[in-house]
Amino acid sequence: MIGDLALRPEAKELIAQYPHKEGGSGPSAIFHQTDVTSWPQLSSLFEKSLSSFGRVDIIVPGAGVFEPHFSAFWSPPRTATNPDSPSIDSADGEPGSYKSLEINLTHPIRLSQLGIGYWTKNKLPGTLVHTSSIAGHATGIGVPLYFASKHGHAAVHGFVRSLGALRDAVGIRVSAVAPATVQTPLWTDAPDKKHLVENKDFELLPEAVAEAMLELCVNPEYGNGTILEVTNGQTRVVPLFNADPPPKRARMPAIVSITLGLLEKLKKDGLDV
Repeated sequence: MIGDLALRPEAKELIAQYPHKEGGSGPSAIFHQTDVTSWPQLSSLFEKSLSSFGRVDIIVPGAGVFEPHFSAFWSPPRTATNPDSPSIDSADGEPGSYKSLEINLTHPIRLSQLGIGYWTKNKLPGTLVHTSSIAGHATGIGVPLYFASKHGHAAVHGFVRSLGALRDAVGIRVSAVAPATVQTPLWTDAPDKKHLVENKDFELLPEAVAEAMLELCVNPEYGNGTILEVTNGQTRVVPLFNADPPPKRARMPAIVSITLGLLEKLKKDGLDV
């Protein structure tokens, strides 16, 4: 089951290759249009999965954005003194919220609740594989909402680690894959992001991340709050305390130049809010 706003061409090919037939056997794929920031739509996605397949075994809350222009810390919500901001966040929201955090942080938590409720009520095992990033233990002033949504004990990693005891208590595996930059359309199809990756040799292919995610599903040593970092050619389990930083080659050095430009702009013009 794929839940998203729309399908990429590659996903359309997958669904065409494995059409779903009620009562059929063998692999099949379905698309259910879903805005992950909508809790009713997340519930609808879960219900459609159950009605289509009869059972849910693995959940991957995989939607994510990299500080998009429509919800970026350095593009505050529109106000009378900031009328041209590209932000869709509401300055007078009750309660206020950032769309970036709703996508990267809130939706994984809500989807986890739905899964844990289903598995525990039906006395079933289950697996949650969250998609994090090496940003979960890094920082960057250029995209602070992104780092905040991924960062260690503050968000995704802390959430995953906190649920780690579920594996041995009720058979629900909880983990997160934390890759370096992955060669996906998030980068390749976004003109404003291509320059963030200087050395293409250090990008990961999606297949490498998928293999790590499968390992999180099946390796009996994982699933108790495991954070599995994936960089070019290697993986490591990130320890809870005193973790070494990610390899330097995986840290997107181009962000440094963006940071310098941002700081100069703040010194000169300030921030319109």
